[in-house]
Amino acid sequence: MASSTSKPLQSLALFLLLAQLTNSAFVPKPKNRIEHRPQLSNTYVVHANHLLKPPRFATLEHWYISMVATHSPRAATNGTVASAAGRILYTYDTVMHGFAVRLAADEARRMSRVPGVTAVREGRMYYPQTTRSPGFIGLDPEYGLWSDTDFGDGVIIGFVDSGIWPESPSFNDSGLGPVRRSWKGGCVGLDATLCNNKLVGAKDFSSFSAAEVGGPSSPRDEFGHGTHVASTAAGSEVHDAGLFMFARGTARGVAPKARVAMYKCGGHIGCSDAAIIAAIDSAVKDGVDIISISLGGFPVPFYDDSLAIATLGAEREGVFVALAGGNDGPGPYSVSNVAPWVTTVGAAAVDRLFPANLTLGSGEVLIGQSLYTMKATHTTMTPLVLLTSCDEQSLLPDVVMGKVVVCLRFGGVYVARLLQDAGGAGLVAVDGHEWHGDGVVAEAFTLPALTLSYSKSEKLMDYMESEANPVASFGFACETVTGENRAPTAVGFSSRGPNSVVPELLKPDVLAPGLNILAAWPSDVPVSVFDPDTRRSNYNIMSGTSMACPHAAGVAALIKKRHGDWTPAMIRSGMMTTAATLDNSGRDITDQGVQQRVANATFTSATPLAAGAGHVRPQLAADPGLVYDAGVKDYVDFLCSLNYTVEQLRVFVPDTTGCTTTLPGGPANLNYPSFVVAFNGSTHGHVRKLTRTVTKVYEKPETYRVAVSAPAGVKVTVKPATLEFKEKNEKKSYTVEFRSVKRGHAKSQSWDFGHIAWENRKHQFDPSYTRLTISIYLRNYNMKTKSLIKPMVKHSKVILYGSNNEELLQLASALQHTYTPKYMSINMMMDHKRVYQLCQLRDSHSE
Repeated sequence: MASSTSKPLQSLALFLLLAQLTNSAFVPKPKNRIEHRPQLSNTYVVHANHLLKPPRFATLEHWYISMVATHSPRAATNGTVASAAGRILYTYDTVMHGFAVRLAADEARRMSRVPGVTAVREGRMYYPQTTRSPGFIGLDPEYGLWSDTDFGDGVIIGFVDSGIWPESPSFNDSGLGPVRRSWKGGCVGLDATLCNNKLVGAKDFSSFSAAEVGGPSSPRDEFGHGTHVASTAAGSEVHDAGLFMFARGTARGVAPKARVAMYKCGGHIGCSDAAIIAAIDSAVKDGVDIISISLGGFPVPFYDDSLAIATLGAEREGVFVALAGGNDGPGPYSVSNVAPWVTTVGAAAVDRLFPANLTLGSGEVLIGQSLYTMKATHTTMTPLVLLTSCDEQSLLPDVVMGKVVVCLRFGGVYVARLLQDAGGAGLVAVDGHEWHGDGVVAEAFTLPALTLSYSKSEKLMDYMESEANPVASFGFACETVTGENRAPTAVGFSSRGPNSVVPELLKPDVLAPGLNILAAWPSDVPVSVFDPDTRRSNYNIMSGTSMACPHAAGVAALIKKRHGDWTPAMIRSGMMTTAATLDNSGRDITDQGVQQRVANATFTSATPLAAGAGHVRPQLAADPGLVYDAGVKDYVDFLCSLNYTVEQLRVFVPDTTGCTTTLPGGPANLNYPSFVVAFNGSTHGHVRKLTRTVTKVYEKPETYRVAVSAPAGVKVTVKPATLEFKEKNEKKSYTVEFRSVKRGHAKSQSWDFGHIAWENRKHQFDPSYTRLTISIYLRNYNMKTKSLIKPMVKHSKVILYGSNNEELLQLASALQHTYTPKYMSINMMMDHKRVYQLCQLRDSHSE
């Protein structure tokens, strides 16, 4: 059995689903967070300390098979080593050591006690986060970073996703030379003629998933997500591309000459974490430079997070990893993929709209967005009917026949398909969240339909309440409008901080284009994903942090081409410290996720909790002057600062005997290009000191001077205030003192923000290119938390009640940090208007 080789799976595994928004994902969107919790599975990932392999075993794989045969009664009953080997799905030997195996629960408990096994983790479910954007982020074919790096030629980007459509024009290799000799990857399961100097690798790690549903084992994309993502980052130049008449022009990826390697982890039913680890393991072994993963799930402690564990292994090998931040915004603590060794990407809107009109019977015209393809200046006035829930039980013919349905929840193309089958005349999909702005998702509807923002929908609701027989008509110009809206903006669905795993670490890191993005699409997959849609196109428009993530991966590829010796942390630092905080109007980037009652119908600036450091700017990111570097030792010290046990650390460092060093001052002292500082709101005069080290990456001698914009209620002092550098790669450290001052009547929980910038006006025209965000959290501890934690025992469940997610996650975080269990699962549930969390804890020595 070859390392990282997939085998057919006979029982259903848990899946990591691709995170996208357009087409409402490939299944109806979950209605609350209860569906985001980890699911039970008989697939387990076993972490092993490869250094403890007994010498009698020739290979690690023989050792693993012996473990299963010896310690699994069912395998022993079946009689042979072959039976045990058949239960092993994958083996891992690059980003981590161990294997994925089918086990019953009692077998998994026994396996956890086998000498050499450091951890046994149950499979978990995560959800997939689903031509103008390169120009919008400042890339120009004639000059700058594209011409300086020859469009990223030679850099290899690996994608862990739903597969690839090799025939797409975006993967043509015109003008590209052969892939570098050190490349070890290749195409498996495709006709050899379909791979070329552009598509240099394609492997399938989803074969057990395909076997479960009777599908073929192939890296070919039958869902569309992987093809879209890969071409967003590295698609070749294609003229006259578009979705029908929408967004037509020259399509190209962020790094148009970068090479593509696809590692398929699943399809329309998602990806198991076992398959994802195998895909990452293979990608790193093959020699990719960058990995893009548009996957996400509910955040859990790093030692129990498959993506966190595998991506630290990739970081150890010098591979930059970009991950989608999730589509669960705009609520706080919703961001996922929050490890400090990955770049977490949020979604932003670009300056492009696809307007469509809804004319009310009163004569008022509401402008929404739509990708419906039938031109019509004014359709017939049609009766309106309002539905709060649009599903098969609600969309009954006697209710919707011949009417335009106003759907308050989940009104995407899936609902449109159901409505069309029930005889509905049209759909108005209302953004049911109190989001401000016009950054709604444009959908390729199969019947007359459009999406309306919350602010526009309020006018529609007022009209429908005032009329006994409300009517409306549609207007579809089928046009693309650019440059007329403020952009970028932080879109409402993009997941927000604070970081629920480590509040002292800012996430997301940056924003990138993620709303209504045009990219390649399989020519035999329906535009709306759902059958019986007969429409086909080589390109499609989709939205989600899934679309933002490959933008960041493409930028990383360009930076890697210019600076081949930069570490992943240096690349991420370049992006963060040069990120834009102003939009195309010269004003602060705004937040579409701010609630109306707060925004009062005005534009409100996006905070770092929504935008991270800001919107990525490739040209400046490749020339930041100073960078903040970090490596595996720094990250292990970071994990030690979280009070992880030896057992928990061994999933990252198998031979560790415990923490010998840690970060003075806790996790906030990681050398990260941002600051998050928490103060107790009941006092003032409290002081926190944090240190950062910068590395000079510019050739000539330079002097940098600090500029501080302090958050309200905090005095910020930087020492020294001047940094002088004589040569490239020289390092300098500085200390920042944060002192709380009296704030008057502060809220019990509040955030304030500022920044520190190291300026050298002779290096760049923009003095903010080395800008670090400061996030100050003012909190009052609730004494109920301590009394709640006190009686905890080895096995227990506790329900934490609160009025909102933020309050609950603070309680859960306190619970975790005080008790420090080996396993802590947090399940978000909704009971009418009362939100609560169910936390299940198991002691580090318990079974």
